[in-house]
Amino acid sequence: MKTNLGDLNAFVSVARSEGFRDAARATGTSASGLSEAVRRLETRLGVRLLNRTTRSVVPTEAGNRLLERLSPALTEVESALDVVNGFRSAYPALRGCCGSRLP
Repeated sequence: MKTNLGDLNAFVSVARSEGFRDAARATGTSASGLSEAVRRLETRLGVRLLNRTTRSVVPTEAGNRLLERLSPALTEVESALDVVNGFRSAYPALRGCCGSRLP
């Protein structure tokens, strides 16, 4: 099952922030965009991850379990990307896909 990494990040942000508005401020995205991402994830998984009321957003038991497993995994993905980003100075500004020469 392929799941969008952005949807997983949206879920983690909303769960940690305990709300869509606070998560939107923290991530620089819209609350409606985060809501849609979480809805897609819940639909794909077939389980509710967040209990929503007008005043709060709280992870369900399934949401808590997913959050516990996702948090370290997403941190590891970010670390891996940081390593790759370190190569930018070694291979500056690759342009185009054809004719680019790497050492």
